[in-house]
Amino acid sequence: MLLTEDFLLTTRTARTLFHEYVATLPIIDYHCHLVPQEIAEDRNFSGIVEAWLGGHGYGDHYKWRLMRANGVPESHITGDAPDWEKFRAFAATMERAVGNPVYLWTHLELRRIFGIEEDLTSDSARSIFERTNDLLATPEFSRRSLIRRFDVEVVCTTDDPVDDLHYHRSLAAETDFRVVPAFRPDHALAIDRPGFQGWLTTLEEVTGARLDTFAALGDALGSRIDYFHDLGARMADLAVDRVGYEDATEADLDAILRRAREGGPVTPAEVVRYRSGLIRDLAHRFRAKGWTMQMHLHAARDLNRAGFALHGADTGFDAIGDGGVVEPLARLFDALDAEDGLPQTIVYSLNPTDWLPLTALIGCFQGGTRQRLQLGAAWWFNDTVSGIRSQLEVMAEQSLVGNFIGMTTDSRSFLSYPRHEFFRRILCQLLGEWSERGQITDDVAALGALAQDVSYHNAKARFAD
Repeated sequence: MLLTEDFLLTTRTARTLFHEYVATLPIIDYHCHLVPQEIAEDRNFSGIVEAWLGGHGYGDHYKWRLMRANGVPESHITGDAPDWEKFRAFAATMERAVGNPVYLWTHLELRRIFGIEEDLTSDSARSIFERTNDLLATPEFSRRSLIRRFDVEVVCTTDDPVDDLHYHRSLAAETDFRVVPAFRPDHALAIDRPGFQGWLTTLEEVTGARLDTFAALGDALGSRIDYFHDLGARMADLAVDRVGYEDATEADLDAILRRAREGGPVTPAEVVRYRSGLIRDLAHRFRAKGWTMQMHLHAARDLNRAGFALHGADTGFDAIGDGGVVEPLARLFDALDAEDGLPQTIVYSLNPTDWLPLTALIGCFQGGTRQRLQLGAAWWFNDTVSGIRSQLEVMAEQSLVGNFIGMTTDSRSFLSYPRHEFFRRILCQLLGEWSERGQITDDVAALGALAQDVSYHNAKARFAD
């Protein structure tokens, strides 16, 4: 039977750890892409298609990729086909998706959110479509109600430095859970992208500063960090798809910024120097605030040019990048460490072959606080049964798994919270197997406390004032 009470719990110890120690813990969703406006407005979804497959200018690219692989026409994925036709196409895709995490997540969400125990198939699709739509129309299934259903204490959204965060401000007075921003300076780093000049103008308008020098840019971003901090931000998130590091003088950085500001070309080498200088400047500011810096590495984005032209970013045309990471990151971390400017840092890589060398690198820069640096969760293409196990094994074998900050949904979906259960079951599976093989202690209480830390307490500590 699919998703029994003990699914993924392969030993008696694993079952004890999950059911008695972690199953009912609250959730700290410390990195997600929920839209603050949607939380503030607290509307109901129009139905299961909007909730699951997409709406409000975004979609679930995990599901879209599978539907494309199953030959579903684009009209039934991102197009204007009726909701029922889209849902039926998704149900047919799930029949072919056994072993895929989306298959497990889909059925977990049906059970945990809607109380539906049936497998999603072409035969059951109509009944499930109607029942979920009926439930999603009720007050108990509004956006905020879905967050409360899973006892989420903190929702950490992902926000541009120029955002005014007014929805966060209103939510602070309205909700019994915290919605806090995370500082995402991707547009500041994207000096080689067409929208950089317009974004820089917006930052000038927001801060009232003339940003014609690199120092002025850093100070303007620093003022936004202060603003975010006052509204509860304790995390920053940097997308570093191509990893590089080169030192540069202040005059060199000024010249690169000025040329980009005026619409002139910047060379790849100049992009590396500019990004290195800005990350270094920002890291000092994060450390001064006591923030954690998240670095997401090795996403290869927008590879299908025709698909990107039609649908835009984050619609299923990204993959796993490769290339060197240790040498440039070592130079960055060493420079920051020498200046006492290295903040608490979580390093994610979309390429699992990076995990072992990254964890070895991280070990060179520990000290001063518990798990100053750590390997991030199995992310995106890796948040699978085997990917999560592998990441936990690397963290355990090369560092201290008991200090791990745990699962992140990294999701735009209000229905994604059962993924925390998915992670917790795999964590307990691994600990239980190790214990019953004699590799680690058989003290269940000690293992239970460790599992609770990884599942909840370590993440919660990052948000302590």
